Amino acid sequence: MAASSEQTVPLSVLLKRELAHEKIENPEIVHGQAGQSKKGEDLTLVKAECQRMVGDGVSTYSVFGMFDGHNGSAAAIYTKENLLNNVLSAIPPDLNRNEWVAALPRALVAGFVKTDKDFQEKGQKSGTTVTFVIIEDHRLDTNEEERVRITSSGGEVGRLNTGGGAEVGPLRCWPGGLCLSRSIGDMDVGEFIVPVPHVKQVKLSTGGGRLVICSDGVWDSLPAEVALDCCRGMSPDAAAPHIVKEAVQAKGLRDDTTCIVVDVLPQEKPPVSAPQTKKPVKGMLKSMFRRKSSESSSYNDKDYVEPDVVVELYEEGSAMLSERFHTKYPVCNMFKLFMCAVCQVEIKPGEGISIHEGESDSGKFRPWDGPFLCSSCQEKKEAMEGKRSSGRVSSGSDD
Repeated sequence: MAASSEQTVPLSVLLKRELAHEKIENPEIVHGQAGQSKKGEDLTLVKAECQRMVGDGVSTYSVFGMFDGHNGSAAAIYTKENLLNNVLSAIPPDLNRNEWVAALPRALVAGFVKTDKDFQEKGQKSGTTVTFVIIEDHRLDTNEEERVRITSSGGEVGRLNTGGGAEVGPLRCWPGGLCLSRSIGDMDVGEFIVPVPHVKQVKLSTGGGRLVICSDGVWDSLPAEVALDCCRGMSPDAAAPHIVKEAVQAKGLRDDTTCIVVDVLPQEKPPVSAPQTKKPVKGMLKSMFRRKSSESSSYNDKDYVEPDVVVELYEEGSAMLSERFHTKYPVCNMFKLFMCAVCQVEIKPGEGISIHEGESDSGKFRPWDGPFLCSSCQEKKEAMEGKRSSGRVSSGSDD
């Protein structure tokens, strides 16, 4: 038997686990989607079996996107059409699988910022939030760090005032009245609304998992646990419309209400000696997202149950580009030095602007190490950080 400080696991179980890991390497991706439209501003993106290396038939990944537009659908349409290409363009070529996964967080940041920058140059005033998932929401009420960032960048945070001094509804950014702090577009709102995404990478257990992606029409009506519980045992094709139905029944069709359900399933499952009983709903939900227990325990081969543990690989939510692009070795060496970290245009030596330009502690960084920005993207960075006025006046709302 193999022992660890956390638990003792039979050797036969370890062998089965290794076999299971090999079988989950190419999981089956099954999805379903549904929606009810109120304003026509929700869009979805589903691209299954994209090829990282064209023609090899092996290095595949799937992409799922939810674009929840406001003040019109132009930003959602543009982002759906361009975001994925902008993200992929920011990933250096000829990377192996592990390098590709490691480079993805920085590429996502670059892709989001470039999409926002390019769309704002069109002069349209709509905006969109984005949930973007690749398989191989900042809300102000629950994020004090975002509220501090907004006020320090020249914005204000507060609730709607009814006129008699009473404040109602969720916290919003002012000027503008958006009840979100990150989006693509929103040209008529200050630059304190930034496109820099919160990125999280996780590794699913060998048993796979279910992913539920929804617009605010769902999340403003149903808690996450209710949305998961109400569709348990259903196929993705049945689960997505059922979640939408539950959301509309709960509070009515007050907004575009859209849902994508994705099941990540192992192609083959380890054989079991007897039918497995269905776990209680609450126990199942907790087991999917709990961290490994530190309690010491022992199992024999017959009684051992493989835990459904989601392993967190990476998470970063800072809105500062200098923090998001300052990747450590070896990831930093994957990206070309003399290329703008956002828009990917080539920069001649000596013309690039260090991502750390103007920082109070920039002395600890060598200016020739990069990453570098072109002059246009440097202006975008300064505006996002409240160092340059955008001269924009708000007239929008996401209601």
